[in-house]
Amino acid sequence: MRTIVFFDLPNIYIKDKRNYLKFRKYLLNEGFIMMQESVYSKIILNSQQSDLLLERIKKNAPNKGIIQTLTITEKQYSNIKYIIGKQNTKL
Repeated sequence: MRTIVFFDLPNIYIKDKRNYLKFRKYLLNEGFIMMQESVYSKIILNSQQSDLLLERIKKNAPNKGIIQTLTITEKQYSNIKYIIGKQNTKL
């Protein structure tokens, strides 16, 4: 399974930029890999691990902006079609 995090956080003001960078750094430390700007994914073992991960994301989320998550199977993930660009082999 994979959990994908999509986020759109404000970064106009210095405090907002700090919150954006702090959240992005949290995702990287949590083991997420950037798929594209503001879209990160992480391989997980099961739905229980997904629930725990979502709770940790909620605790580390900034107050402003939008953060969305989607958990899918590896088979569903492998069906991603690339219109432009190439697959990142690190994912």
